[in-house]
Formats: sequence, structure tokens, C-alpha cells
Amino acid sequence: MNKFTQLSLFTLLLATTIFSSCKKEYDSAQTIDDAAIKAYISKNNLTQMQPDSAKTGFYFQVTNPTDGSFFLNTDSVLYDVTVKSMTNGTTYLQSPSNGNLGTYVGYLNSFFQSSLSTTITYNIPAIRTAVLKLKPGGTARILLPSYLGFGKNGAGPIPSNENLDFIVKTYPYRKQWLFDDAKIQSYLTAKNLTATKDLSRVYYIVGTEGTGSDVITNESTLILKYTGRFLDGTSFDSSTDGTFSTTLNSVIAGWGLLTKFKAGTKVRLFIPSDLAYGTGGHTSIPPNAVLDFDIEIVKVTN
Repeated sequence: MNKFTQLSLFTLLLATTIFSSCKKEYDSAQTIDDAAIKAYISKNNLTQMQPDSAKTGFYFQVTNPTDGSFFLNTDSVLYDVTVKSMTNGTTYLQSPSNGNLGTYVGYLNSFFQSSLSTTITYNIPAIRTAVLKLKPGGTARILLPSYLGFGKNGAGPIPSNENLDFIVKTYPYRKQWLFDDAKIQSYLTAKNLTATKDLSRVYYIVGTEGTGSDVITNESTLILKYTGRFLDGTSFDSSTDGTFSTTLNSVIAGWGLLTKFKAGTKVRLFIPSDLAYGTGGHTSIPPNAVLDFDIEIVKVTN
């Protein structure tokens, strides 16, 4: 056997050994994860869990309302998600309490990109597969093995080789503005408040009628006192010393309703998320948050 043939044979044997080692490591991780998930199902009596039809390794169960049609990839889905460790129950990800997540069903596999504050897109088809078994308002629980999730590298707060317990709760609304309107109406009913709904979809309650003479436009300079809250009552911003100055061109769209009023007015605004900070949120304001403002118009300058 010449040297060239010997070298080729050695290279082939080395490649085969490396490939076999990688395959063995992968199969071992798969076997370990599958055993852990089955033990978790048994320990927690999750009798409704079923393996996915393609037998890729994740398990799921769904709970659906009795009416409606199943989600399609092209549908919008409004949802909340909780992601916990199957090992010790640690919650790694939780949707914000004063907002909700939303995307197209077909994009659900990559929602972790923003949730984990990373530029990496993680492809997790199990999430989309389970949600496609849901109708709006349904809930999916997914037991995801680490090799179908974030693997040996982990991501953000999720450690390496971590099997995950997902709960994806969807809402029975096809549009965010419909969901926001339902949130506001539910809040008003619960608090026994009577508000007027503007054509802009902002709800308002006038506490004190203003007596100023200047007409407010988007270019008017306004001195305002205000407090901003979420619907759970938590305050996220406030300026009550009478030094805050702005034009309506410089603030969220929902404040445009102030053109209806005069200096001296005290008004409460309930603003849908698309007229506030929308799907992106802002600092402490989460995505798709409905906002509740108390505003006093102190002075108007044109």
C-alpha cells in the first residue's frame, strides 16, 4: 500500500471515528432528555401529554374553547408565555403582566429573539406546531427537550442542556385593538366607572371642565400635570409639579384627544396600546400595554 493510499485510509477512519463520536453524543443527549421528560410526565400525572406526530421528541397537550377555527400560519396570535425548568421549576421567561405578546403564527418559532434580548434567532418549531392545534383562546403546554431548544449552549437565563416546560396561552382576539378595547371595558365595569369612547378609541372621563379660551392644537405648547398607570394601578411615570411642557406632536398619539379641551381641564384617559407605545413598548412599559392617565391642562400657549 503506497503512502497516498495509507493517508487516505487513515483520514477516512479518523472522519468515521469523529462522526460516530458526535452521533453517539447526540443520541445520548436525546436518550437522556427523553427519559427525563417521561419521568416528569409520570411524576406530575400529566396523562394528557402526547408525543408530536413527527416523533421529534417533544410532548404537548392542548386545551381549546368549543367554538372557533384552528389557527393558520398566516393568522395573528395574541398570547402570553411561561417557560420553566423541568429540573427545579425555575421560571426563566414570563410575559409582562401589563401587556401581551403578539405575532403571526408562522413566526412563533423565533419569538425568543426579543424575549432573550439577543440578536440570535432560535428556531423552535415545536411552539408553532402546538399552536396550530389551537383555536383563539386555547392553551398549549409543551415539554421541550434541550436538544430541540437551546442545547448545550443555553440562552439568556436558560442554562445548558435544560429541558423546558412551556405554557402558551392564546387570547380569543384576532386583532390587538379588539383585545385592548375589551381590557378597557372590563376595567371600567370592574371599577364602576362611566367613560366616553372617542372615535380614536380612547376612553375618557372629564373630572373638571376647563375655562381657558385658547384652542389646543397639535402645535400648542402645553403645561401639564400627569400621572401614568397600568390597568393594575401601578404607576410608571408622573409629573405633578406643573413644570412639564410639551406639544402634542411630541407625545403618544392617544394624548391627541387633549385638543377637545381647554386650559384648566382635568381628564382621565384610557389609551389603547397602538395609540401609546405599541408592540415595541418603551423602557418600563411592556409591549401592547393599555395606559391609564390622569392629566391636568395647566396652561396653553399658541
